[in-house]
Parts: sequence; structure tokens; C-alpha cells
Amino acid sequence: MKASAFAYARATSLENALELLTAHGEKAKVLSGGQSLLPAMNLRLIAPEFVVDIGDLLELHGVAVHGDVLTIGALTRHADLLGSPEIASHAPLLREAVAHVAHPAIRNRGTIGGSLAQADPASELPACMLTLGATIVARGPGGERRIAAHEFFTGIFETALLPQELLVAVELPMPAKDATHFFHEFSRRHGDYAIVGLAAQARVKNDRFADLRLGYFAIGDRPLLASSASKLVGVVITSAVLSEACSALGAELAPLEDQQATPAMRRHLAKVLLTRCVSSLLARSDLGAGASA
Repeated sequence: MKASAFAYARATSLENALELLTAHGEKAKVLSGGQSLLPAMNLRLIAPEFVVDIGDLLELHGVAVHGDVLTIGALTRHADLLGSPEIASHAPLLREAVAHVAHPAIRNRGTIGGSLAQADPASELPACMLTLGATIVARGPGGERRIAAHEFFTGIFETALLPQELLVAVELPMPAKDATHFFHEFSRRHGDYAIVGLAAQARVKNDRFADLRLGYFAIGDRPLLASSASKLVGVVITSAVLSEACSALGAELAPLEDQQATPAMRRHLAKVLLTRCVSSLLARSDLGAGASA
């Protein structure tokens, strides 16, 4: 199957890209790396009348640290994130997650902005944005606006971006010096879409969580920052406490059913991930009972 007919323009500047988006509105789609957009077009899941190629906009590439903010340009490729010393130092969770994105050929072309704008609920990077407290920077005819990650993802392949806006950057706050992280996903093969995944970041003090953020993906119609994490913060973690947190997690999930898994299977695997995450971050091997909650 191939994409339906469409018109194409390669933007020569950021201003030119915004002009094209403003002129064509909801009929247009933005092409960055193309690793999400083109398959969707070929499967006729979407059928834009106009494609705006922003691949030549060098000002949207790169990773930089400004004060206490790590800024990532929207056209920064997955492979560049893997090789960035700034990402390794200040966002190791993101680096670990990117290594699970598809395969090298796709990581060499795919961009962080494209991944976030596509908003695939099974994608690793949107969940990382929730966990890391990211701000999405969008630019439109009226200037820039900043959107908190928890407000950016609104549904399956849906975001808070307006038709005439372009995602230009991601801003991540610097993590605490004692921050630690956990990442794992269940998939049939490495590089396949996740069945369920978890991107977590925490601070541990005196064998307790001083902070814990749990970003789940492939569990619903958008990534989820689990509120049940609060049950594990500031308390001594026992099997009973973890079991209660697993029950609370199960209650807040709304898993989808597809050819990979039933809702019951996804809910169970999410609890397994929570147990593994807590056990790993606390370096505890006596908490396995929580997974069966």
C-alpha cells in the first residue's frame, strides 16, 4: 500500500515552515525524520494533502545546557541522543530509553521532535518526557509557547500542538545529583513495539524514596505518569506496601486491547514492572510478592 497523493514543500527556514503550516492548516503534516509519518501515510492511517519537510532546518538540531536546563532541538536524531555526552550526563534515562527505539536504521533517521509530535502511545520517548518533567517548546505565528509534557499528549497520535504550530525543542530540568533511574519494556523482540514499558526516575534517601516518578507507555491511549507512585514515597517499603501500590496502579490504568495483549495482561505486566523497578532502585530482593497484587 502506498500513500495517497499529496503536495510537498521543503522549508528553507523556520519562518518559511510556519508560513506553510499557516497557509495549509489541518491539511498539512510536518516531515522531519519520516520514520513515523511515512509508514502511517503508506498504510493510509493519515492522508495529508500537503507535507512540509523541515529536515534542512539546522537551527533545530543539537543538544545544549543553559544553566539548569538541558535543551534538545526537535530535529536531533535518536542516534545523536545516544552519542551525546550531555544526554549521558544529565538525562541517562533518556539515553537508555533511546537504545530501545526500533533498530539502528530508524534511529539514524528518526528525530525526538517527530516521535513526540506523532504521540504514539507505545513509544518510549513520550513517557520519558513525563517522567523527566519536560517542557515542549512550540512555535507558531504568534511566537513561542511552552507546554508541560503532562498537558502535551492528549490521545492516540494526538497532542496539544495547533495545526499552525511547529515543535521546535524540548527542555529538561537538570536532575538532582542523587537521582537514579529505571527503564524496562516488555516486547516480543528487541526493537518491536512495547507491550508495556516503564521509564522511572527517583531519589533514594535512607533506603526510602524521597521522590519517585513512574512513566508508563503502551498501556493506554497516551503515556501515563502514575499517581500511585505517591504511595511509595517517604515510607518504609514492605511487601504489603508494594502490594497496595500495585493495587492502586491497577485501578488507575485503562489498558487497551490489541493483537499483542489483553487489558488484563497489560495490567499484570505493569505491576510486574513496578515491582522490578522498586526492587532495583532500592537494591532489594525481598519484594517479589508485590507483582501478584
